[in-house]
Amino acid sequence: MMLVESTWQEGKTFKMIPISNDCPYVECIFDPSSKVFVIISKVTKTSLHMLPKLDQYGKAISGNKGAQQDRKSIDTFQEYYIEDVNTIKEITDHFALNAKKFDTTKFTDKVSDKPSVAAVMD
Repeated sequence: MMLVESTWQEGKTFKMIPISNDCPYVECIFDPSSKVFVIISKVTKTSLHMLPKLDQYGKAISGNKGAQQDRKSIDTFQEYYIEDVNTIKEITDHFALNAKKFDTTKFTDKVSDKPSVAAVMD
């Protein structure tokens, strides 16, 4: 995989993109607002979701209490959410070809603005 600078919800971030079909993940992205590294796997799972019913024109059908919904079975990619900055660094170092040249800390260091539990206890 390869680390690239990107934009997520109007803010700068980084993501890992696959560079061959052998990559185990579809995409990985760091969300700076929630301070979470999201890994989207190639493994799919079937899950149930409530989706709005649509008319023949593709518009949601409204009922007395909002849009009518149906429960549908959908195949989705398995996702993993990593919150620990050290683990994020380990994952990017392991999977990204350009990990030594790409500075992820300019995005993840903003996560460390909260005091750690150890610092609070001192």
